[in-house]
Amino acid sequence: MSLSNDDGMKPADDWFVDPIIRRLFGVDPNSDTNPLAWQRDAICSQTDPEAFFPEKGGSTRDAKKICSGCDVKQKCLDYALANDERFGIWGGLSERERRKLKRRA
Repeated sequence: MSLSNDDGMKPADDWFVDPIIRRLFGVDPNSDTNPLAWQRDAICSQTDPEAFFPEKGGSTRDAKKICSGCDVKQKCLDYALANDERFGIWGGLSERERRKLKRRA
């Protein structure tokens, strides 16, 4: 199987790397001014991402357990609420729990 497109172009070797890490938007990922700098300290960044995006009806228990010990849990939740993240576990809350929280606010 070839990785090249029909036009013969190959994707960049780091195509799977976050655009901010690649500095496509002029943001240094290691700078304290990076709005996503908190993600460096997130425990989830060192675990299987599939736990944080369970299939419909799947368990959120494992992801929430990981979140419970995370130092940046509140920043993660704040980010999800501010950016209307509709999928996955963010800041220890599911999509449904975040919607309820927003309605109460």
